[in-house]
Amino acid sequence: MVLPAADPSAASTETPFVLGVNYWPRRKAMYWWSQFDAAEVEEEFALIASLGLSIVRIFLLWDDFQPTPDTVEHLDDLRRVADIAAAHQLKLDVTFFTGHMSGPNWSPRWLLGGDIPARFGQLVSEGKVISGAYRNPYTDPVALAAERLLLTTVVTALRDHPAIWLWNLGNEPDLFAHPPSDTVGRDWVRAMVALIRSIDPVHRITCGLHGDSLFTNNGLRIDQVFGETDIAVMHSYPMYTSFTRQPLDPDYVPFTCALTAALSGKPVLMEEFGGCTAAAGKPSHMMEWEGAQGPRTQFMASEEDLATFIRQSLPRLVEIGTTGAMIWCFADYPPELWDRPPCSAFWHERSFGLVRGDGSLKPHAEAMRDFAESKPTVRHNVPDWAQMTVNPEVYYLEGPDRVEKRYREYLDRLARATVVLD
Repeated sequence: MVLPAADPSAASTETPFVLGVNYWPRRKAMYWWSQFDAAEVEEEFALIASLGLSIVRIFLLWDDFQPTPDTVEHLDDLRRVADIAAAHQLKLDVTFFTGHMSGPNWSPRWLLGGDIPARFGQLVSEGKVISGAYRNPYTDPVALAAERLLLTTVVTALRDHPAIWLWNLGNEPDLFAHPPSDTVGRDWVRAMVALIRSIDPVHRITCGLHGDSLFTNNGLRIDQVFGETDIAVMHSYPMYTSFTRQPLDPDYVPFTCALTAALSGKPVLMEEFGGCTAAAGKPSHMMEWEGAQGPRTQFMASEEDLATFIRQSLPRLVEIGTTGAMIWCFADYPPELWDRPPCSAFWHERSFGLVRGDGSLKPHAEAMRDFAESKPTVRHNVPDWAQMTVNPEVYYLEGPDRVEKRYREYLDRLARATVVLD
């Protein structure tokens, strides 16, 4: 399908469409902070910059940054990362309270002992798979005090650093724990945003929500969370969605941004999208393995098919008014990490990277670089076919098919607009 042509007068001012990447080091994955190596970051940030990307999203693994609730560690390492980013003219999306990441839930050791089980069956603490559960970070008084300490310490230390671009309250935080109600979720976001703003009134704030907040009321509603933050974001993967036209449906990711914009009343940053790939030279296929909760199947794109998906998705994201796009993620992980979480139980997490496990570029890295070289800008006047009117109060009372229904309507409007222009 050919997109409707953009109106050349659509943007009265040219705002760069930002391009970025979600980052864990290739050789370390989630063990980055406990095995910190500045030279590794220097090498990989240089590569990221060479691809024309400008934003790097980094994750403060909660158990590493707060091994006790009243301490904060790795602050010097974080400053060094920011210095390296600035040297390469990169900006950072700094994500706090990273408890869910790439399948497992990574709990701070001091939060253990509650009644919340790991969402996908694997709980990791102090770098090891354990059994048990943890307390709710939205209501537990020890956790709330620890959260305030982490925010205060990090934001105070880095608020004036030239590499800071965005403060982020979590990575798909509902996958770690649900607030008991959407009122509790909204109040938690409001309190954390207010604390950051009291220290740093300059840099923007968001919370890394994903598609589940479109499909369910999980305590972190799109309208309520992004009503408190400065910008709205979305994480979206057609390969995880049952009703998309194909696992690499190039209209689905833009659609989720359009729906998020309608619910939040704000332009949206596509903070996470991409896909896991088959080995170089292998075709797209379904992979099967025994996961943490039993048998798993997962679509694995050929490297070429994923590159095509990225090339098709990026201009569509621009067309519907999205402010930027950040790929998941920087690197595949080499075989020496495959016997450790997340790779041991979540095999597809081994191969989401722009670069392979040996450090060589995949085709979709070239697609990102090519798009960056075109110097895309944000479209401020969103085309009529991409606009939706959604009442959040009604929306969150609708049935489980609410997203699918709106996607079908979105595709119909797009098809009609395309036919008219053709």
